[in-house]
Amino acid sequence: MANATDFMFALPFFIVSYVILFSIGRDGTVSYLHELTGKNKLRALILPAAVLLYYAFYLLINGKNPLEGNPMLIIFIMLFPAALLVFKRNAHIGWIDFTVFTLILLPAVLLKTKQNSEIPISGNSFDSLFRILVMLSAVYSFSMIRNIREVGFYPEMKWKSLGTALWVWIAFFAFAFLVGYSVGFFRWAGYEKSGIQYIQTLVFTLAGTFLHTALFEELFFRGILQNILARRIGQAKSWKTFWIVGFVVLLIGALIVGYTLEGKMKWFPAAITVMMFGAAWALEKSGKFGRGVYTSLAITGVIFGLVHYHAQSIIYIGFACLAGWAYGYTYIKTKNVFYSALVHTLVNASSLIFGLEMLR
Repeated sequence: MANATDFMFALPFFIVSYVILFSIGRDGTVSYLHELTGKNKLRALILPAAVLLYYAFYLLINGKNPLEGNPMLIIFIMLFPAALLVFKRNAHIGWIDFTVFTLILLPAVLLKTKQNSEIPISGNSFDSLFRILVMLSAVYSFSMIRNIREVGFYPEMKWKSLGTALWVWIAFFAFAFLVGYSVGFFRWAGYEKSGIQYIQTLVFTLAGTFLHTALFEELFFRGILQNILARRIGQAKSWKTFWIVGFVVLLIGALIVGYTLEGKMKWFPAAITVMMFGAAWALEKSGKFGRGVYTSLAITGVIFGLVHYHAQSIIYIGFACLAGWAYGYTYIKTKNVFYSALVHTLVNASSLIFGLEMLR
């Protein structure tokens, strides 16, 4: 366990890091950075370089060697995506945008680094500074350099948006509970703790889930991927080609996932996929929404669910696909990642909140 001195010494680094992260996507900050950059695009790389020095200093004062492990990973994530986008001159969404998305996300998720120090080094109270910098790179690259303001990664308080997040969570949980309880996926387990202990556990679970999991996943899946995919579809002559390709590929993927895992209801992920793409088709055909908005929602929602294959639960994966729709819908309505992350957090904590146990 970390001692109090280490904790208090490292805490300011995390406060500063979160302040920068939660400010970098605001319109005012983006406009200010554009003014500083001017016509010299290479100036846009100064901030990522400064953040790298800040990270190295953090590791040094905590007794860790910045060159230990794989130092090129964080350098690559902070500098290379930004450098690619600096020289993209038009607003058209293309392969470079999706490549940059991949270059930031996959190395951070798939590759391990010994620099992944937590506060103060190996504690579990706060998210790792490494992950914060990965999010910072993504927000900076797309909000500031690419000038996609709708990424929506900044905290705000709007009662209407909060209401949207809450009713979406309740609607999702009601459906998931009714289906899950009927097939034995959920069972009443009660509460292991009571009173103040339960409240403390709930608060720490909500905060930890929001900071460690929800913000990270919602930034990449909704703020960036769903966002740029909707833009790309909107630039095309027809949304139907994307819908058809997405539906066929992901339906096959859902069938493969269902029939390669042990358990009943092997058709469940595929059924949820059909339901989501059917809803997207109807909403696109109505013409009341921007072209590609709900096609991109269905595509990213199913992808989000299928990547939970590691859970090794057919029902869980199906619900994860549907949860992806819930998170993405919240993002569409609020234009802010923090509200979709709130729904994500509440969904993840629902079993604790209602005293349930998932039987996978």
